[in-house]
Amino acid sequence: MNQLQRGDDLQFNKVEICGVNTAKLKVLKESEKMELLKKARAGDKKAREELVIGNLRLVLSVIQRFANRGENPDDLFQVGCIGLIKAIDNFDIGLDVRFSTYACPMIIGEVRRHLRDNNPVRVSRSLRDTAYHAMQVRERLMNELERDPTPEEIAKELGIDREEVDMPKEDVVLALESIVEPVSLYEPVYSDGGDTIYVMDQIGDRESEESWLDEILLRQAIEELNPREKKILFLRFMQGKTQMEVAGEIGISQAQVSRLEKGAIKKIKDKNKA
Repeated sequence: MNQLQRGDDLQFNKVEICGVNTAKLKVLKESEKMELLKKARAGDKKAREELVIGNLRLVLSVIQRFANRGENPDDLFQVGCIGLIKAIDNFDIGLDVRFSTYACPMIIGEVRRHLRDNNPVRVSRSLRDTAYHAMQVRERLMNELERDPTPEEIAKELGIDREEVDMPKEDVVLALESIVEPVSLYEPVYSDGGDTIYVMDQIGDRESEESWLDEILLRQAIEELNPREKKILFLRFMQGKTQMEVAGEIGISQAQVSRLEKGAIKKIKDKNKA
């Protein structure tokens, strides 16, 4: 009974991507990775294949960051594997760096490149070239100035590099924004195991916030009016009745309705100003 239940649990937790059962993926120790990397450098194809298989969990963990992009997980997994293979082929075993530390940015970069190239919003090559040059200039200026350079400084430096007299800062800003990946409003930005904070939770709507606050203040001001003033405002502005009709319903003169209406509106305005 226990064995049968355990088998059902394994099948329930099974996740397949590109025909690979991720629940059974092997995880290599760092020492094993270094040994296989040395063999792969010497031309051992089997060791290279073992390295790829032994680091598929790393690929899986990276592509989970892009789960809300609407992309096919199989496609992302394959692209991530390309980044992993590039990392294996280019990793310097002489460096005192863990392989995963080197491989993660390579895998992320490959996935981002895939998302950018397959973006339904096409960006012209000239604009992309400007953006990449601007990014290089930005990094160089950050090292020189020890702060984030302004768009004007980037534009000026970019113009000098390209031997142009002037390059409008607007062109730099447009180019840099053109290569920014679109982010889903439902992409999680923080989770402590309980409630998850999404991108949309961090986006403020100033107009709706102000109208919401105005409504609260209005309700509070109306609550402080006396019953007769409340009824006059309700009949006048909610039911659309004239002052003559209100006067007939309440049993007072039109002049009194006008005076009470103005007084109530003044109280509300004064309350909101305070």
